[in-house]
Amino acid sequence: MLYPLKFNPIYKEKIWGGNKLNTILSKDTLDKSNTGESWELSAVQENLSIVSNGFLQENNIEELIEVYMGELVGDKVYEKFGIEFPLLFKFIDAKERLSIQVHPNDSIAKEKHKAYGKTEMWYVIDADKDAKLTIGLNKEIDQADFIQRVKSDQVESILNNEQTHVDDVYLIPSGTIHSIGAGVLLAEIQQTSDISYRIYDYNRTDKDGNLRELHNELAKDAINFTVEKKHRTDYKKENNNAVQINKCDYFTTNLIEFDKEIERDYYPFDSFVVYMCLEGEFYIDYQKEDKVKVSKGETVLLPAILDNIVLYPTKKCKILETYIDQI
Repeated sequence: MLYPLKFNPIYKEKIWGGNKLNTILSKDTLDKSNTGESWELSAVQENLSIVSNGFLQENNIEELIEVYMGELVGDKVYEKFGIEFPLLFKFIDAKERLSIQVHPNDSIAKEKHKAYGKTEMWYVIDADKDAKLTIGLNKEIDQADFIQRVKSDQVESILNNEQTHVDDVYLIPSGTIHSIGAGVLLAEIQQTSDISYRIYDYNRTDKDGNLRELHNELAKDAINFTVEKKHRTDYKKENNNAVQINKCDYFTTNLIEFDKEIERDYYPFDSFVVYMCLEGEFYIDYQKEDKVKVSKGETVLLPAILDNIVLYPTKKCKILETYIDQI
């Protein structure tokens, strides 16, 4: 029988990475100083997540879906995506600011890369004092104006920067210019895609002294030049209950903070569920006498066939719960 699945994290060294994956999320990265990302659950080719627990250990996510199909991901999800798991889950630690970038939508990504676009969500786990995020534009411009500002090194002047704090939530639709600022640790949930168009990187060089590649010819057609008034998602915390913090065309995410057992019924969704544990420790009771322990910094995939669950905390917990209910 299928059971809650853990996977080996895939660590990514980045010139902007830090050590918060180790110090805050208890990750055991090989590089303690500049690990920028931990890919918790990935179906990106060349980065397929591999199971780390139970009898399915050493199998990758694609192999699992090939065998278990709808029992693992949900019948409707399988009908739409086949053996490709549709979401990518990451923890990101930005010791230094990331490049200014944008992601294409589905139609552009399909036409130019034969891939899915990338809409993503951020949940801020930790933020240094005065840490900021860049999301969207601060004034209306058109494509010609954008190209001119790129050529004259003036892109930063049109960007919307916002101070951010722990527990802030942001939805970053495809087409939105964005960047994670220095001192931010966050959870990122996104479509399965590794396509990013780098617009500006502060003339930063890599370890060999080379300027990093920019993709502005691609970016200019992908950018949404509309100025949005609001980017942060409003929500109200509620102890021992699921609070919806994101609902978009691609996935739904709830925040659950709990210090006593809670029951979760996923039958109406016909979808897999993914837990990202941000604080505490708990057990997933998925059938009599079978439990899986989940600790801070771990991510777990709950197969769709396991639709009635009880969560038992050993200490106060904070988790993100994500599933697909829009198909």
